[in-house]
Amino acid sequence: MSGKLSTRERLSIPRQRIPEQPPEARASNFAEVNLGFTEQLALLEAQRCLQCKDPKCVRGCPVGVNIPRFLQLLTEGKVAEAAQSLLCDNALPAVTGRVCPQETQCEAECVRAAKGEPVAIGYLERYVADWARTHAERLPIEKAPPTGKRIAIVGSGPSGLTAAGELARRGHEVTIYEALHKPGGVLVYGIPEFRLPKKIVEQEVERLRRLGVRIECNVVIGRTWTLPELRARFDAVYIANGAGLPLFLNIPGENLKGVYSANEYLTRVNLMAAWQFPRNDTPVLHGQRVAVIGGGNVALDAVRTARRLGAQEAMIVYRRTKAEMPARAEEIHHAEDEGVRFHFLTAPVEILGNEKRWVTGLKCIRMEPGAPDETGRARPVPVPGSEFVLPCDIVVVAIGTRANPLLTSTCPELKLNRWGNIVVDENGMTSLPGVFAGGDIVRGAATVILAMGDGKRAAQAIDAWLRGELKPAEAQTPAPTG
Repeated sequence: MSGKLSTRERLSIPRQRIPEQPPEARASNFAEVNLGFTEQLALLEAQRCLQCKDPKCVRGCPVGVNIPRFLQLLTEGKVAEAAQSLLCDNALPAVTGRVCPQETQCEAECVRAAKGEPVAIGYLERYVADWARTHAERLPIEKAPPTGKRIAIVGSGPSGLTAAGELARRGHEVTIYEALHKPGGVLVYGIPEFRLPKKIVEQEVERLRRLGVRIECNVVIGRTWTLPELRARFDAVYIANGAGLPLFLNIPGENLKGVYSANEYLTRVNLMAAWQFPRNDTPVLHGQRVAVIGGGNVALDAVRTARRLGAQEAMIVYRRTKAEMPARAEEIHHAEDEGVRFHFLTAPVEILGNEKRWVTGLKCIRMEPGAPDETGRARPVPVPGSEFVLPCDIVVVAIGTRANPLLTSTCPELKLNRWGNIVVDENGMTSLPGVFAGGDIVRGAATVILAMGDGKRAAQAIDAWLRGELKPAEAQTPAPTG
């Protein structure tokens, strides 16, 4: 098929559009927005890949997926081989095919982006991964002989799951300890059903179980066991418990009824299925006017959730411009289509309430771009006398998270930085020999794929440590953030 196409013929194929639910329908349901490529669309899109001799797209992928290889196999009709190739590189391809910001990573490096649109690598990854989920019996589980070594992983989010898969394939005995009652971490409590269906996460987790990974839920490291106790029971430990402590603005009114952190709001809806209340007994407030403060993916997840819960007016309040929003462009586009209102260059200064202490509005001030800050973006500067009130009955604060000290407080010899994140060396090892860490507990709040990249690198380092090829080194600086 594609092997017979010339470069000119490949260049003539336009980027294929992924089918999706109509905005008017999806704004009131929790079904997945993107419906996925058909076989015809996937094969046509895969043929757009030029099979570059120097595939920069691979360097743009934090987990190093051999993108040209699985795309070439796909175009040859070898879907099982394409799936096997993808699964060898990526422990959670059905997840990353849905939530990874490909437009700033692998697709940004695609040579086709220079004079047009890049190959839709993310959509093709999703297609192949979904085929793998429904044809598991055709994909053999390959793992090395048992080594007798035992590794504990703290947290079953993307970083912990990735490390578990890599280590299990190397023949090690892996046990994951998860504090919540379901595995998946942020994949199940943070990302809404309409972006990442929970059945997808369950199936990816089940594949790891078939590899031999053991998962124990309702185990809080720092309470059930301390970190030193865990280290004494295992040959190595990987800490990937995320950064789940929400940040607030510290403005008047944040203690009013109707104010949520994005963590609580999304956990109630996603993990505890509050959107199905009263069939599920977790309540969540259904506001008519919901204001979400923030401009990242979490803020977009929260505001689109509010819309689906029946909010007539779902608003994003963001102190910078649209161009500076860290959220994915696709999520912003979907939110706009679904009727979400955006208040840019707007900063909250107070949450207003009535005599019964219920939220009635959000007092804001207009901002204007100032001199660049340390991120290179224009620093928002308040415009004097521009205060106004946005009427609302629910406020969701989605301005980020930081490390929860529950685990680290049980081990004072574990080196931390000034934000409470664990400090690691270039191999992901902490100041404690045999204890490694990665993901948000090291980086601060970042993306799923960066956490997965940490998990993959840490697994390689842990394997080397267990084979005596890696010596401990005093960690001096945190891993680079993404």
